[in-house]
Amino acid sequence: MITYSARLDVPRELVQHVARLLRAERRAVGTRRRTRALTCFYQALLVLVWFRKGEDKTTLAAGFWVSRATAYRYVAEAVRVLAAQTPTLHDALKQVAADGWSHVILDGKLFDTDRLAETTLSVKGDTIDAWYSGKHRDFGANIQAVMRPDGLPIWTADAMPGHLHDLTCAQELDITGALYRGRLPPAPADPG
Repeated sequence: MITYSARLDVPRELVQHVARLLRAERRAVGTRRRTRALTCFYQALLVLVWFRKGEDKTTLAAGFWVSRATAYRYVAEAVRVLAAQTPTLHDALKQVAADGWSHVILDGKLFDTDRLAETTLSVKGDTIDAWYSGKHRDFGANIQAVMRPDGLPIWTADAMPGHLHDLTCAQELDITGALYRGRLPPAPADPG
């Protein structure tokens, strides 16, 4: 195997921030010092490479001299730690009101997934694959987001089955109700 150096186009401060979050998580769960294959800094670097490049975890693991199983565990742990930092919909909408934004954008996107064996009933009463989107003709997870006027997401929802329409997801998550109750600025959305 031949190794090579590469650059990652993220600021060092971001790697250090993620490393601090991972260090706090290790303390919280009682991980003893020097029992991990990578330090918090290199685990953060591994995870940011995975987020940025979408590299296969086997190749990624080899680049950091850890096993494939370790790479999977480290990525899963970091995703959990980062997900715990996200604001709730209520907190995000309070921030919108406090900052006085002219509007927010509500939109959903279908992210590709592998096929899942979950079935559900369609509106016609037929049994269908829950994660199959007829509109996109592919399997996927529908994820809703509330974004600032410049397009930066301030809140994202958990993944919902791909067969659901954006408006159905927004109603089930009570996004539309939260926007209405908070007397917030308008929320343009796509035609869906």
